[in-house]
Amino acid sequence: MPGEVWKFFTQFQTSDPSPGTATCRVTDTVSAWNSGLTSNITITNTGTTAIDGWSLVFTLPGGQAITSGWNTDCSPASGQVTARNLSHHATIAPGASVGIGFQAVHTGDTAMPASYTLNGNTCADTGS
Repeated sequence: MPGEVWKFFTQFQTSDPSPGTATCRVTDTVSAWNSGLTSNITITNTGTTAIDGWSLVFTLPGGQAITSGWNTDCSPASGQVTARNLSHHATIAPGASVGIGFQAVHTGDTAMPASYTLNGNTCADTGS
């Protein structure tokens, strides 16, 4: 029903703006110690259509560098990183989630990335 209401109110517009809601949500839980950390990331499809093939882009804080990852291919190891799907979880159904993560070294800054984009769309962030 909300989609049909949106169509009604926007039927006379000449451009097609989005309703302003993200179609993804990222939850990132960081566990840090001396000079290392792990980041457990959950990507949730909050949209109404499946995401078929995905890449999650985020920028690591200065001094952090990924040493290993799980359930994803991440590159490069520092700076702006792109995490890509593996074949077994390339599709994220509406309402479904995928868990990925990495281990990294740090030089004191253990913060999580400030933002995440999935296939170019900014995700809502519910980091913890």
